[in-house]
Amino acid sequence: MIRKIIDTIILFLPSYIANSTPVVLGGGPPVDGGKLWSDGKPILGANKTIRGSITGILAGTLIGLLQGNLVGGFAQAVGAILGDLISSFYKRRRDYSPGSSMPIIDQLDFIIMAVILSYPFQSTDLASALTIMVITIPIHYGTNYVAWLLKMKKNPW
Repeated sequence: MIRKIIDTIILFLPSYIANSTPVVLGGGPPVDGGKLWSDGKPILGANKTIRGSITGILAGTLIGLLQGNLVGGFAQAVGAILGDLISSFYKRRRDYSPGSSMPIIDQLDFIIMAVILSYPFQSTDLASALTIMVITIPIHYGTNYVAWLLKMKKNPW
């Protein structure tokens, strides 16, 4: 059981790296250019940056390359960033401010999209997909708490 969990984390490491890299290397102009949606609210918000998105995708892809699965790593990285952007769009529509917590959505957005986009390029069975989603919740909370303690994030979520 422990071996299956470790193997699953390693398999999805590109998505974890893609999701966390913007915290360290992000910043700069926002992906949405600061524009507003038709509802008058920000499309994504200032925390979703071009540099963060690009460095996240590059870092996740590099991990995939090092694992011997460039295409799978790229798909996971794009999925992780895309999932995060989609949830930010949703949160803006629901009046959540940038950086605010939306439990479960914030923890699973990136990994769900990473699983979906990478599925055709790697051997992911249903058990691995469900395992990574279940273990991502505590891992996400734990890593965010550490990033907050290190003053890399404004909030511990």
